[in-house]
Amino acid sequence: MTTQFSVAGIELELARYPKDQESNLQAWDAADEHLIKHLIETEQAPVVTAIINDNFGALTACLRSIAPTWPLMVETDAKTSLLGNLQNLATNSLSSEGIEWLNSREALPGQIELVLMKLPKNLTYFAHQLNRLSQALPKGTQVLISAKAKSINKSVLELIGKNLGPASASLTWKKTRVITCISDGKSRALPKEVQWSVPQLNLEIRNLSNVFAANKLDIGAEIMLENMPKGDFKSIIDLGCGNGILGLHAKQLFPQAYIHFVDDSEMAIESAKQNWALNKLDTQGLVGEQATFGWDDCLTHMSEGVRPDLVLCNPPFHQGEAITDHIAWQMFLQSWRALKNGGILHVVGNRHLAYHIKLQRIFKNCTTVASNGKFVILQAQKISKKAEPFEASSTEAEAKVEVTESEPHPQSSLYGTKK
Repeated sequence: MTTQFSVAGIELELARYPKDQESNLQAWDAADEHLIKHLIETEQAPVVTAIINDNFGALTACLRSIAPTWPLMVETDAKTSLLGNLQNLATNSLSSEGIEWLNSREALPGQIELVLMKLPKNLTYFAHQLNRLSQALPKGTQVLISAKAKSINKSVLELIGKNLGPASASLTWKKTRVITCISDGKSRALPKEVQWSVPQLNLEIRNLSNVFAANKLDIGAEIMLENMPKGDFKSIIDLGCGNGILGLHAKQLFPQAYIHFVDDSEMAIESAKQNWALNKLDTQGLVGEQATFGWDDCLTHMSEGVRPDLVLCNPPFHQGEAITDHIAWQMFLQSWRALKNGGILHVVGNRHLAYHIKLQRIFKNCTTVASNGKFVILQAQKISKKAEPFEASSTEAEAKVEVTESEPHPQSSLYGTKK
C-alpha cells in the first residue's frame, strides 16, 4: 500500500484511518488527484471553501498544503473520515486550526465561496447534500464534484441540475471526471425521513438518507432477527447499528437490558436514536438511561466501564466503493476485548465471507446458529478471563491482550458513566 501522494507539485504522506490497518487500500483515489490538479491548473485562490465527502483528508490536506490558512469547513457523515482528516493533517504537520467540522445534519454557514465534493455511492444521500447546499450557497457559487468517469452519466447531471444548479462534466483523466455546477440560488427543502413498519415485530422504523436499507428490512438483518440469541442479557451493544433494528428488537426480547448503539455514520446514530424514541422502548422501573448512542470508529473510544454480555453485529464488507474485510476484523477483535467473560458475539454475514475462520482464530470457538443459501448466523463466546495469544491478519492483532473482568452496572454509558 502506497502512502506517498504526489500531484501537481504537492507531496504528502496520506494513510487511511487507523494508520496501521492492513487493508492495502490507499487514502485517496484518482478522483482526488483530478480535483487537485484542476484547482492548480485554474489557479484557484484560497477562498472560503466547503469540502464534502473527503474520505480520509486528501483534499483537506492538499488545500492546507497549498495555503496554510486556507479557510475551510469540512462535512462528513463518517467518523472514520473525520478521524482520518485529523490524522493526515497531523502526519504532514499541517494545522487544523480554524477548520470548521460538520456532520451532514448541521447547518452550513452562509459565507461559502467554493465547494469541493466527492460523489458518494448513495445517490439519495447525494441529493440530500445538494439540497443542503442549495439552502446555503449564493447564486453563482462554483461546486466541483469529482468521481470515476463510469459513475457520471446523464441522470447524475440531471440530479445535480434539479437539486442545485446546471452542471457539466470535464474530459476524462485517469478514468475520472470533474463536474462543474453553478448554484442557481434557489433553496430546496430537505427530503423527509423515510418511515416504514415492521409489523411482525410491532416496530416503526425511520431512516435518514445515508442509512443502509432505506425502506425495508435488508435480508441479512431479517435472518438475524429470526435467530436472536438466547440468554439473560443485561448489557447489549448493537455494533454497526444502522437504523438500530437489531438493538430495538433486542430490547423487546430482553426488557431489563441496557442497549448501546454504535455506528460510523452519524445519520445512522441519529436514525437509531429517533427509532428508540418512536417505539417507546424504555422499561418502567429501570434506573438511568436505557440506551446510549455512539458515533464512533467501531468500539475504538468506548468507555472502559462498558462490559457487555452480548454484541450484535452485521459487519459491512465495503468502505465506500472498496471491498474490504478489515472492518469486520476490527469489530470482532474489539468485541472480544469489550465482552465480559462468558459474553457472546452474535454475527450475521454472507456465507462467502468466511467469518467463522476469523471468529475461531480470535475467540477459539465458533458455532453456526442458522444459515440459508446466502447468509449465515455465527456465535462466538469469550471463555477465558485472560486472553490466549492469537494470530489475525489485522492491525488490531497483538500477541496478548489483558482484559479487566470488572462488573460495572450495565447502564454505564458507551462514552462514560451517566450521572
